Amino acid sequence: MTRESTATGEETRGRTPEEMSLDELREEIETIDREIVELIAQRTYVADAIAQVKEEQGLPTTDESQEQQVMDRAGDNADQFDVDENLVKAIFRLLIELNKVEQRNSR
Repeated sequence: MTRESTATGEETRGRTPEEMSLDELREEIETIDREIVELIAQRTYVADAIAQVKEEQGLPTTDESQEQQVMDRAGDNADQFDVDENLVKAIFRLLIELNKVEQRNSR
């Protein structure tokens, strides 16, 4: 997979990673890392809103069916982008568990 096939491929200006210098590649990683953190923050914000709705409606913190759907989507997305499915699922499992801990602590 080339960087051009991702959402932020603009930074590469149509060049493949092989055409970029080490410093340029490291700058690209810094940009990607910042975007990952921003997306985690956005996801956490939405998860917090979900926690509030669950609390207002008297719903349990854990919804195994929804968790399975998230994990299935994570696996599908990993396949689509040719990323190791186990790695992606491990990251999502961690995100889910951290959200559940936060939900329990806020109740």
